[in-house]
Amino acid sequence: MNLIPSFIRQKTVLAFLVTFLLCVAVGGVIGTVQNAAAAPASQTGGYKGSATCAACHSGIVEVWQDTLHARAFSSPIFQRDWTELGKKTTCLACHTTGYDPDTGSYVQEGVSCESCHGPFISSHPADPMPVEANAEVCATCHKTTTDEWRASKHSQAGIQCESCHTPHSQTRKAATVSELCLNCHKENSSSFTHGTHAQSGLECSNCHMYSKPRIADPIEGLVATGHTFSVGSDACIGCHQDTVHSRDEIIKLSGEVVELKAADLDTLKKTVQEQEEQINTLKAQSTVRLYTGLAQGAIIGLIIGCVAAWIVSQRIQVIEEGE
Repeated sequence: MNLIPSFIRQKTVLAFLVTFLLCVAVGGVIGTVQNAAAAPASQTGGYKGSATCAACHSGIVEVWQDTLHARAFSSPIFQRDWTELGKKTTCLACHTTGYDPDTGSYVQEGVSCESCHGPFISSHPADPMPVEANAEVCATCHKTTTDEWRASKHSQAGIQCESCHTPHSQTRKAATVSELCLNCHKENSSSFTHGTHAQSGLECSNCHMYSKPRIADPIEGLVATGHTFSVGSDACIGCHQDTVHSRDEIIKLSGEVVELKAADLDTLKKTVQEQEEQINTLKAQSTVRLYTGLAQGAIIGLIIGCVAAWIVSQRIQVIEEGE
């Protein structure tokens, strides 16, 4: 009688274990599939280096080879600062391609194709390797500049880094900075301030992207680059240091600027002198009019007083005669 319940218990336990292991196996398979589906395509392959890209994109790679990105590791400035910092491996995340923080190794010196496009995928070119055109790609290394941009009206308007910069050549998308800006800001070119500055040989960036001159190259290279595009007092002082703090020398300009020549100054002085003489004459005439008016008033008052007294005396005389 006791064997049957024991057998049933063993069978139940075995069924439970089989079901449990089956659930674990199914869960593992589902998790693996989900992770593979969620991972970006660029992370499913391995780094190959720019030479692999050059096989099909030789023109782009040739242009890239002459950029600061390509020389991000070999640059004498970086090598000097990196050595001063004790060759911190954290620097390699932005100055090499395919850096592995666990091993400290990297695939290629400099910022190459795969730094932005991601590791090479075996199904390329059938599967493209595009870079999403937003600032987050650049923000990985250009944090200071991107933080400035986020505080700018460009960011609010959705103008991304690639709107102005050509990624592969790292050049602007126009011959000059001002040409680039005028693609959108045509109305500003005709205003007085922008017009006169432009005629003096200045570009938009001289004021709107002003940054203080560097005495030395800063270690770690994280400095302001002017990507808020706001004009501050430092931009004015950079050129107008002789007048910006001088009282009575600052002229608020709202129209055309007229040069004051020596002849103009003499004319101005003469005009001021004539106006002062006219003012003095008017003051003298006013004084004369004041005293004349007082005298006339006194005489008229005296006459009226005499007439009034005569009338009263006559009235009194009539009353007395009637009594």
